[in-house]
Amino acid sequence: MANSQDPLIQVEALTKIFYTDEIETHALSGIHLTVARGEYLAISGPSGCGKSTLLSVLGLLDTPTSGIYRLNGRPVQDLSFSERSRIRNQEIGFIFQSFNLIGDLTVYENVELPLTYRPNMPAAERKRRVQQSLERVSMAHRIQHYPAQLSGGQQQRVAVARALAGSPSILLADEPTGNLDSHNGEAVMQLLKELHADGATICMVTHDPRFAKLAEREVHLFDGQVVAEQDLREQMQVFPL
Repeated sequence: MANSQDPLIQVEALTKIFYTDEIETHALSGIHLTVARGEYLAISGPSGCGKSTLLSVLGLLDTPTSGIYRLNGRPVQDLSFSERSRIRNQEIGFIFQSFNLIGDLTVYENVELPLTYRPNMPAAERKRRVQQSLERVSMAHRIQHYPAQLSGGQQQRVAVARALAGSPSILLADEPTGNLDSHNGEAVMQLLKELHADGATICMVTHDPRFAKLAEREVHLFDGQVVAEQDLREQMQVFPL
């Protein structure tokens, strides 16, 4: 359960402008957002409204044009490249629509790869984390398989395991069901629900209103701005999943 007194993410007046051929595109226009530790937040809205741009900024994959972004109480918008890379590796877990698994690496190697960039982590600890995270997503039996040997739903489970292995402060999921059929999509959403119940902080971008309502809170974007917020806790009590 989220603790509103313990914000993990704080965003104030965040803007992102893209410049192409002397044209300004305002992807984000003054975003204010707080994500509490242990919260499950859904970011929804029509295509092109800025959802993925916002998630990229939160994940330190992109930098804002202006505004303040604090992660774990620390301003991060002006950090060096190496420090941003360290935070991405150690504090943020990414789950992408396209899975982003490496085809010539086994399931085990895909999950282990981000951990190899942690200089002080022994091989035994990497192995323990990989096995534990694969067991958590029910994919330990496919440890020596390659991505091409897995279904889309299985690949996304491996991607979730890869994100979990680093014990991140937050999981950022960008349309995690976008390349899955309805059955596999629902299975992945159930997995995220279970992870949240175990204490994970999740920020998910989705265009599917069914999946957005699985979160505790839903933030709606339109033209790069937050236009409405809907706290879903009462609805979840009335209509338990």
